[in-house]
Amino acid sequence: MARVSLSNQVLDNRVESNRFVKRGKPRWLRAQAPQGEGYSHLLQLVRRHNLHTVCEEASCPNMGECWSAGVATIMILGEVCTRSCGFCHIKTGKPPELDEDEPDRVAEAVRLMGLNYIVITSVNRDELPDGGAAIWARTIRLVLISDFCGDWEALQTVLDARPDVLNHNLETVRRLYPAVRPQAKYDRSIELLRRSREQGLVTKTGIMVGIGERDDEVEQLMADVLDGTRSGATAGREAGACDILTIGQYLQPSPAHLPVHRFVPPQTFTHYKAQGEAMGLVHVESGPMVRSSYHADRQAVAAQTAAGSPPRHRSGAGRSQAARRDRAGSP
Repeated sequence: MARVSLSNQVLDNRVESNRFVKRGKPRWLRAQAPQGEGYSHLLQLVRRHNLHTVCEEASCPNMGECWSAGVATIMILGEVCTRSCGFCHIKTGKPPELDEDEPDRVAEAVRLMGLNYIVITSVNRDELPDGGAAIWARTIRLVLISDFCGDWEALQTVLDARPDVLNHNLETVRRLYPAVRPQAKYDRSIELLRRSREQGLVTKTGIMVGIGERDDEVEQLMADVLDGTRSGATAGREAGACDILTIGQYLQPSPAHLPVHRFVPPQTFTHYKAQGEAMGLVHVESGPMVRSSYHADRQAVAAQTAAGSPPRHRSGAGRSQAARRDRAGSP
């Protein structure tokens, strides 16, 4: 059986030797530095309104491309997370007092940005009674949410705000949760996605590869999100948990974080996409540089069209997706 240690990271994943990748990044993972008029404009607005973006906090390689295209990911509930995932570049510790004015500043910044699509994510605030759900409901435009520690009433607060897309990331395969996401639960995340989809929302999740998983485990994860069940292959598509899946390469944010186990080649990402869509996922965005918000607007249109409902538009902010931080430096 594969072994996982929190102190020694991933010890053996039966894919290749347990030597971690120490060489430089392959050519397909090299990105240009953010630049251009669109990037500079958004950066100034973010600074002026005292906001945070996961693009910056997680050192996302796609920031220049996305910001220039009018797609941004704003991080709410502050910049300090109460969880300490081994792959994430977000600051961890005791967060400051909740900023009740943050939703208003986000709304004003979004209006001034003139964005085509806005993704809102957040740190985890496990010390709050509702995990920050009330702030979420006031801020929603495009959401990636946390698991709210399994508090389904808090989840309902977010669902009642009716985001266009609800995104909650699994991050990795079931076996690696003790090392990669020790404060999260795989089945709880599946249940959150299932409950959200049951209420008619387009749902989305994302994972990173190259952190110690096997390809057969990636396939099992696809089956799990399609079925929305613990074991995988019984419930059928209509009872599923997810419509959209993003898959990207894990990159180590610092020497203190989990090491990169392998650099997955582009052709393997192509295989993941073909496999997931053949299994029944509406859309799979798979590539070395893919992150949750990468091409998020296109994914939403594809999923809503497949569901037979026209994409919704909101005044001032275009379309929206909801998400909450359980990660950074990951897809």
